[in-house]
Amino acid sequence: MIDFITQMFGSRPIEITAVICGFLNVYLLVRRSIWNYLFGIVMVSLYAKIFYEYQLYSDAILQVYFFVFQIYGFYYWWQGKTDDGTVKVDYLPNRIFIIYLVMAAFIWIIWSMLMSHYTNASHPFWDGSIAVLSMLAQFLLARRHIQNWYLWIVVDVLAIGLFIVKKLEPTAALYFVFLIMCIIGLKEWRKVAKSS
Repeated sequence: MIDFITQMFGSRPIEITAVICGFLNVYLLVRRSIWNYLFGIVMVSLYAKIFYEYQLYSDAILQVYFFVFQIYGFYYWWQGKTDDGTVKVDYLPNRIFIIYLVMAAFIWIIWSMLMSHYTNASHPFWDGSIAVLSMLAQFLLARRHIQNWYLWIVVDVLAIGLFIVKKLEPTAALYFVFLIMCIIGLKEWRKVAKSS
């Protein structure tokens, strides 16, 4: 039983804490609670250290971006609160979403080539795709656009595979839970947008 728990949550306190904070962060996001950002700040701070140690430099740098967007998101969500304390959500127009995706593809190629050429990054294109899509997803999440969930679903699928390859099983397990929660989040946010 102890071996199973260690395999699922890791043996390092820093990774265990990051996993727990990550779960709470996404759980509160699904519920449209502004307090998700408190757990998000702790999670991204810890994962910056973890990913750097495992030579996942794109993911490590991504955590710095996430840290800034945790603060931005908290502010933006605070402005969009409803009377019950949750936030309003809406769709980004499709034309703008497509423009964002094209820009993300361009940035991914450049970013990954730089990581491949100038660092000893492990799986720079795979890691880079996760980083760039996560940046766009985080931006759309902070702006409360429903399309963020579609991107997070893609990110989670890519990340699960990468973290298994890198022997970060607890983090891969967390991203599997994230995947399930993102599907639920998408359904919940779509339902809220439809009813309003």
